[in-house]
Amino acid sequence: MAKNLRPAELDELDERIVEILEQDGRITNADLAVALDVAPSTAHSRMRSLVERGVIRGFHASVDHNRLGRGLQAMVGVTLRPGSRHDAIVQFADEVRRLPEVLQLFFVGGVDDFLVHIAVEGSSDVRRFVVDHLSAQQSVASTRTSIIFEYHRNAVAAPFQ
Repeated sequence: MAKNLRPAELDELDERIVEILEQDGRITNADLAVALDVAPSTAHSRMRSLVERGVIRGFHASVDHNRLGRGLQAMVGVTLRPGSRHDAIVQFADEVRRLPEVLQLFFVGGVDDFLVHIAVEGSSDVRRFVVDHLSAQQSVASTRTSIIFEYHRNAVAAPFQ
């Protein structure tokens, strides 16, 4: 799934740009240049280089799911059945990542094969998601659901593909 890439070589300026953008992805180039104490052209070219090298993979909005009527979040651990694991893993990931309830999908090692982070309106929607979309799949052996009371996100993680 994930490619084994060498870590990008970042100098101090690159690291500061990444840190600033993690805090405010909408910062203007002019404000970024001021924060870095460099010329706007330098800030722009260095940020563009980070994007081109794949260090910065995109800019994302932080959405308040409560305001969208999807205030209940859960993490669902999924264990797949033994057998043709590679095909089951690929098929499961392809199907689940497309579901509108899914915020994040993690392919993990340990007890679970996947952790599925969802946002829905209420507890009956969690049940419906698990029963209709996860347990109904032939490859799924078991699920384990944890309701999220509160969370803190430091930064947006890159997708695993």
